[in-house]
Amino acid sequence: MFREKVEAFMRQFQADLCQALEQCDGGATFQSDVWEHEGGGGGDSRVIQNGDVLEKGGVNFSAVEGELSPAFLQMLQMPDPAYFATGVSVVMHPHSPRVPITHMNVRYFEAGNGQAWFGGGIDLTPIYLDMEQARAFHAQLKEVCDKHHPTYYAEFKKWADDYFYNAHRDETRGVGGIFFDRLSETHEISLEERFAFVQDVAYAFIPFYTSVINQNRDLPYGEREKQWQLLRRGRYVEFNLVYDRGTKFGLLTKGRIESILMSLPTNASWLYNFTPEPDSPEERTQAALKKDIDWLNAQ
Repeated sequence: MFREKVEAFMRQFQADLCQALEQCDGGATFQSDVWEHEGGGGGDSRVIQNGDVLEKGGVNFSAVEGELSPAFLQMLQMPDPAYFATGVSVVMHPHSPRVPITHMNVRYFEAGNGQAWFGGGIDLTPIYLDMEQARAFHAQLKEVCDKHHPTYYAEFKKWADDYFYNAHRDETRGVGGIFFDRLSETHEISLEERFAFVQDVAYAFIPFYTSVINQNRDLPYGEREKQWQLLRRGRYVEFNLVYDRGTKFGLLTKGRIESILMSLPTNASWLYNFTPEPDSPEERTQAALKKDIDWLNAQ
């Protein structure tokens, strides 16, 4: 069955990514927490904590099935409550404010009436903007997208700008990336071709993020930079609890709460009406958190 092939890929990707991140971090290993879903299936939540680079990170695999609630059926505009879903979700929170937070996920959903689609994406949330790294990040995503379809990058980059966005603050979560959902079979593109794209997105993440870690891990920082990091983590929390679809899906399908909230950092803060100093690195970073920036050519 097609879904069994997709599930096997997700399992293998989780294993490969955890191995690569452990080698890069050098100070900690992932701890596995296998769980079962009440409707059927389950998952493997792998968490790394207190490493040399990674303060907290998770690489979660799940393959679950069951029936969706009426509210969720209405949200997805689906007539049949039966579903199967599998995927890998990743969030990394480094110790250093010089190493960006990152998130990625790839997922597959199959409805009881036979509808099926892929979703996913990658985004980067630097605490301090490094323009060269932002350009390289988007260039790599464009290369992966262009391999599969000439419109993917522009379409999915805009989707990420609109999705990874704290509307209540008029602020993007970071420098964006790509985001896509409901990539189903069409008369032009088969589901197998969608799957090939998702696989390439997943494996593009490994060399890019480990490279960024190694470029930034030894850069100096002090208490000022740590305080700014905690504030930016607070904005990350706001997005994940207010807007993130994966969080909502997990809660509405009675997923495992520890795995759902794995994406939250160990520590974050909220200062009342905080304003960065004029022309400071913090202000320059915050000023770049806007939609529709052409990161490929940004200066």
